[in-house]
Amino acid sequence: MDDTLLQQPARIAAVRVDGAKHTRRAFLESLINPHLASASAHGPHTTFEGVLRTTRDIGHYLREADVFSTVTARLEPSREPSAKQGDVDVVFTARERGRFYLKTATEVGNSEGNASATGHIRNVFGGAETLEANVSVGTKTRRSFHGSFSAPLTATLDTRGEISVFALDRDNSSYLSSTEALRGVKAVVRRGTTRTGQHEMGYEAVLRHIGSLTPTASISVREAAGHTVKSSIFHTWTRDTRDNTITGTRGAFAKLRHEFAGLGGDAVYYKAEAEGCATRAILPGVHLSVGARAGVLNSLLGPSLLADRFQLGGPTSVRMFRANSLGPRDGSDFIGGDMYWATGVSLISDFPRKPHWPLKTHLFFNAGQLEAADSTKTFRDNIAAAVSRPSISAGVGLIYTFDPIRLEVNFGVPLTAKKSDGFRRGFQAGMGLEFL
Repeated sequence: MDDTLLQQPARIAAVRVDGAKHTRRAFLESLINPHLASASAHGPHTTFEGVLRTTRDIGHYLREADVFSTVTARLEPSREPSAKQGDVDVVFTARERGRFYLKTATEVGNSEGNASATGHIRNVFGGAETLEANVSVGTKTRRSFHGSFSAPLTATLDTRGEISVFALDRDNSSYLSSTEALRGVKAVVRRGTTRTGQHEMGYEAVLRHIGSLTPTASISVREAAGHTVKSSIFHTWTRDTRDNTITGTRGAFAKLRHEFAGLGGDAVYYKAEAEGCATRAILPGVHLSVGARAGVLNSLLGPSLLADRFQLGGPTSVRMFRANSLGPRDGSDFIGGDMYWATGVSLISDFPRKPHWPLKTHLFFNAGQLEAADSTKTFRDNIAAAVSRPSISAGVGLIYTFDPIRLEVNFGVPLTAKKSDGFRRGFQAGMGLEFL
């Protein structure tokens, strides 16, 4: 475009959005007016280039609101009675997305299968609000429900608030001789994006119930049976620059979470977790993935509760060990621990002569451990004990990806293990969303 034309005097007199049938005028104004005010701040003598820049910025936020499927813009001579020469109206022609959505599906993730139904209503009150509900039944999580209402809190759309209610019944009998039921509410504020760094702050209140004990349940599980209440505040920071969350070949992922429980209820603790991974191509069709996780639970009022402890082990974390089978054990029950760490290194390669296939090969090495806090030792000594006695495994396997699920079939062996660990040799299969 000719630079002379770009420097011609011009000013936006009005902005119209055609096609916004269910979107509130006040909400549209909250997106548009800050940009008009910013343009006016540069003085009365603005240029055509400035008009185009402001039009682009307004269009960007109209699209980011996730209310419209298409947004196009055009400039017209202003219709305003007080318009002067060079004044223009910016007209956006938009098509709203469908407000109602219903989906049924069968899903597999983190070694569990389920059937679910999800429905949501978009733009509920005309301000980019979303009302969503999901119900599912599955193999381990027998029944679950999650309902949420979310809405943008700022005109820049980078901060959203969400209120949700949830309930689930989970079968833990494979490692804990019991079932667990949760009923809770949560309020969350999210700011930013995972690409640049997203903060999530919130409050959660949960009623937990451990019941349906099997005849072989240990004393630890029997003592933990019954109801407990958790009331907590938490903060999570996430950043993800990977080119693909399942089969990334470059980039990094980092997540930090800490939680304080004790605003009423039975649980009183401080819990912190960190997780990260990085991937890098080292040869054509071959990349190296390195990941690590760690967590600490500091109970502030007596021993930690069973429902609050960490669990570790299985095909999605420390491979060649059964799911949740590392750490403290009472009889046949793996009762969890207060601190854990785990790391993994995988050398992943395209299938020979088939680089476009979703099937990959990999070599893996895993190490980790889960420990209970010993009140007679210092915090430093407890950490040292957890790090100094790792359970280690190694092996080879195949990876098959069908977004967003990853399937692994591995052959490996535990190289070192504690006597109480639930290890396995030979083949192991796992499905999930996040692998170490």
